Amino acid sequence: MLKLIRNRLLLGVLTLFAVSILIFVCTEILPGDVASAVLGQGATPEALVIFRKELGLDLPAYLRYWNWLVGALQGDLGVALTNKRVIVDEIMPRLANTLFLAGYAALIAIPLAVGLGVYSAINEGKLSDKLSNISTLVAISLPEFFVAYLLIIFMAVKFTWFPSLSTVFPDMPLSDRIYQTTLPAITLTLLVAAHMLRMTRSSVLAVMSTPYIEMAFLKGARRQRVITRHALPNAAAPIITVVALNLAYLVVGVVVIEAVFVYPGLGQLMVDAVAKRDFPVIQACGLVFATVFVLLNTLADILVILVNPRLRHKR
Repeated sequence: MLKLIRNRLLLGVLTLFAVSILIFVCTEILPGDVASAVLGQGATPEALVIFRKELGLDLPAYLRYWNWLVGALQGDLGVALTNKRVIVDEIMPRLANTLFLAGYAALIAIPLAVGLGVYSAINEGKLSDKLSNISTLVAISLPEFFVAYLLIIFMAVKFTWFPSLSTVFPDMPLSDRIYQTTLPAITLTLLVAAHMLRMTRSSVLAVMSTPYIEMAFLKGARRQRVITRHALPNAAAPIITVVALNLAYLVVGVVVIEAVFVYPGLGQLMVDAVAKRDFPVIQACGLVFATVFVLLNTLADILVILVNPRLRHKR
């Protein structure tokens, strides 16, 4: 088991290294000149040369990547081009806001999705199961920005239950922060709960066809007890995987939601950096998103190893 966990951790590090190369290359091949975009059309050739030298653009690409990677490993992500602020100091409060929103949505989505998924498996083929399948399919099919605007129209404009813009600040009370972020949290919940519900239902029903489950039924056990006591623990591995993937989506995929609700999170910071062509901030945000995604997937792999007896013991 320790060997498998070590291999998963090593694979996560290698994946993050490959993603860092991809992030750097993608920002490097973007059209246009960074110095010209920052200084504007009125910049003189001498000013452009000096600014490129300050940014290190006169160095070869592999040296610039190496300097960026070494700095990132030491916690130094550089300085923003637009306001000359240290990127780490600018990212940390934004990351805290994004994690708060993702955690808020996860506290609603995970119990709701797993509970309804088990309930649908218990009532397979009944009206409640068919309604859950239809509703989850509709939720998966709708784009996230469309769901967000529908919620704004009905819950913020028509009934004025929640604010249309999620404005938060550092010293805000927890109750006000929860109120301000409820609408984007509901949007994220509707998007990720559908995936987790369908996977929970499918995993439980897949285990239901195994021989030991049939033996439990032959002994006279009730369907609800068989599912909750025997099927659900053995269906935990794929459920853990899909929960981890959706948790990663809650952190990484909030860019559109934060832009719609003008929420001061990491996704909104990345959108603003793209508009201003602030490449160091874009690279830093992409690296943070990739790190969170890889960490959550690595944690899911380790948890699957821990809950699966066939992986915990030698064959």
